[in-house]
Amino acid sequence: MKKILTIIGREFKSYFSSPIAYIFIVGFLVISGLFFGLNLLASKEATLRYFMGNTIFILIFIIPALTMRLFSEEKKTGTLEILMTLPVRDYEVILGKFLASFLFYLLMLFLTFIFPLTLFVIGKPDLGIMISNYLGLIFFGMALLSIGLYASTLTENQIVAFITSLGFIMILFFIHALKNVFGEALGPIFEYVSLNSHFDNFSKGLIDSKDVFYYLSMTCIFLFLSLNILESRKWK
Repeated sequence: MKKILTIIGREFKSYFSSPIAYIFIVGFLVISGLFFGLNLLASKEATLRYFMGNTIFILIFIIPALTMRLFSEEKKTGTLEILMTLPVRDYEVILGKFLASFLFYLLMLFLTFIFPLTLFVIGKPDLGIMISNYLGLIFFGMALLSIGLYASTLTENQIVAFITSLGFIMILFFIHALKNVFGEALGPIFEYVSLNSHFDNFSKGLIDSKDVFYYLSMTCIFLFLSLNILESRKWK
C-alpha cells in the first residue's frame, strides 16, 4: 500500500509541475459553467439534470487528454523502464497512476460545487437528485479514466493515446444506438454495454446497483487489460 501511495503522490504532483493541470481545471470550469448558465436560462429550473448531460459529453474529450500522458510519456522518455526496475509490482504502478488521475478528477468535480450552491440560492433544488448526479459523474469518470489509462499503455505517442482513448469511449458511449438496427435480438446487449445508458438513472436521481456494477466492472476490465499490457513488456 505504501508503494501505491508513493506513486499516487508522484503522479498527482506531476500534474501541477506544469501549466497542464491549471489549463484542465480552468478550461473544464469555464466550459461547464457556460453550459450551466445556458441550461439555467433555458429551463428556468433549479436542477442539474440538463447540466449533467452536457458535462458527460465534455468529459468524453477532457479525460482522454487527462490520461494520455500516464504511460505514453514515460515510454517515450524511457523512465518507464527505470520505474519497472524498482521494487514495485506492475499492479501497484497501474493502481497508483489510476488513483492519481482519479484524485485529480475528483478535484475538478469538487470545484463545480459552485453550480449546485447557486441553485440553492435562487431556488429549492432536490438534494437527493444532486447527490445522485454527482455519484453518476464519479462512476462515469472512473470508467473513462480506466479506458484512457489503457490507451496510454498501448503507445508512446500521447496524441495517439488521446485518439485511441477517445475512439474507445465514443464507441462505448454511442453503441446503444445500434439497438434500433439489430432489434430485440441484440438490442438489449448494446443498451447494456453503453456508457451513456447507465448514466441516465443517475441523472434522474435513481441509484441502481446494476449501473454501479456496470461502471465498476468496466473500470476493472480496462485496468486488467492495462496490467496485461504492462506485464507483456517483460517478455519482449
